[in-house]
Amino acid sequence: MTETKPPAMAIKRPQVTIYTDGACKGNPGPGGWGAWLSSGGHDKELFGGEAGTTNNRMELTAPIEALASLKRSCDVVIYLDSEYVRKGITEWISGWKRRGWKTADGKPVKNVELWTRLEGLTHQHQVEWHWVKGHAGDPGNERADALANRGAAEAR
Repeated sequence: MTETKPPAMAIKRPQVTIYTDGACKGNPGPGGWGAWLSSGGHDKELFGGEAGTTNNRMELTAPIEALASLKRSCDVVIYLDSEYVRKGITEWISGWKRRGWKTADGKPVKNVELWTRLEGLTHQHQVEWHWVKGHAGDPGNERADALANRGAAEAR
């Protein structure tokens, strides 16, 4: 008699919703990033800042820090008000890499070290990127914005 085993059950990954934002007081100037993570009824707030930075660097740092904080592979939905980050990671990065980290007009891509770190982190998770209008009353975006401003205030 041959024994058959039941099919292996797929391990369900945690579902995580993340809102991120960056802020800069002067560009360049003191800046901050913020992230609000929510999963299974648990919330986590993250924020930080740098004394001399740019808005784009803070917008990139927020999802990097949020994804880096996850302890295992997750299904992640990220909401952000930065088309620079959303389009950069979902549309532009493959062309940048193909052209040796040059933009379509041949200029060096800014913040390469952040883009490569973000891309590496996205390979550890299943990530969906969604743009939301900033400062338009979206509760998650408003919360991430407040955290980013807190990070900027502490960086001053």
